[in-house]
Amino acid sequence: MNGIDQVMSEHSRYLVRIAYLYVKNWSTAEDIVQEVFVTYFQKSDQFRNEASLKTYLTKMTANRAKDYLRSWKHKKDVLFDTVFASTKGTDELMIEQERLAALEENLFKLSLTYREPLILYYYDEQSIAEIASYLQLNENTVKTRLRRAKQQMKEFFDEEEVEQ
Repeated sequence: MNGIDQVMSEHSRYLVRIAYLYVKNWSTAEDIVQEVFVTYFQKSDQFRNEASLKTYLTKMTANRAKDYLRSWKHKKDVLFDTVFASTKGTDELMIEQERLAALEENLFKLSLTYREPLILYYYDEQSIAEIASYLQLNENTVKTRLRRAKQQMKEFFDEEEVEQ
């Protein structure tokens, strides 16, 4: 296996999941990761080994996903999905999808300020110090944002239980 194949096989699944947590669409997440790999291999000489390759690729993926969220294409896709959404599947699949959708919906109700540290802490399993370094914040600020994000998520779920 050459270097390109090895890097892609080691990191692609993980990076697609990271991208998905930002953009909420598997196909778009895969496209973003492909762009990240292309960019990385075109500019791999710029990688200075100051951080691990995984951290470097994660940061590239997060930045590319944020760029996508600001793009016109994203706004157009959201409108298209809203107008032409379809539902299908077995009862079991539907229940599981509803649970994931509720979690996802509540996660995406959070502002990026709170969502990003939550994703990095629980999904990417980064330490408070790593998150602070990555987001260029004070560690106490990261702790506060995590606490507020968890509180907001709890409130979202409490509201849903009351509505049902």
